[in-house]
Amino acid sequence: MYIIAGLGNPEAKYIGTRHNSGFAVIDKICDKLNTGLNGTEQRAAVAKGILAGEKVILAKPLTYMNLSGESIGALANYYKLDHTEEVIVIYDDMALDVGQIRVRKSGSAGGHNGIKNIIAHFGDDKFIRIRVGVGEKPKDYDQVDFVLGHFQGEDKVRIEEGYSLAAEAVECIISEGVDAAMNKYNKKKKITE
Repeated sequence: MYIIAGLGNPEAKYIGTRHNSGFAVIDKICDKLNTGLNGTEQRAAVAKGILAGEKVILAKPLTYMNLSGESIGALANYYKLDHTEEVIVIYDDMALDVGQIRVRKSGSAGGHNGIKNIIAHFGDDKFIRIRVGVGEKPKDYDQVDFVLGHFQGEDKVRIEEGYSLAAEAVECIISEGVDAAMNKYNKKKKITE
């Protein structure tokens, strides 16, 4: 069994923002499974299904971004899952171009408060994560305003491609393993002009 958790903020005003990219990937996976988030557990909106032949719990923490670990940690504990192998966290990353993704087995929070909180709850940084690129913050632009802003123009197309790639990467991790997913998805994507 896997917990697939996308990070974001639960209020409607945050839908479509850069910081809610993790939630958007969960929506893509729900669409593929022809389901919706139809329950709540451990302070998360959840859906259960079968993905790549394995039981999965899709989760959107309802704790707000900075307390994501409270919900994800509680889910992992409740289902007695090994967070190093059976939890996949999807979140936004300003260090990657819009729509690019990176799969990792572990690593620092890189300044992301949601990831910092998950690390604090698990007691280490050894959990699978998929970073979804939202682009670099423009110079002289407030970081909070940037991550809580919406995609514009061509970036809307690129981020949708990124969400689809991230959803594919989740399936690859489950069916082929995280190393295979890293080899397949951690390549620099050509941006079409």
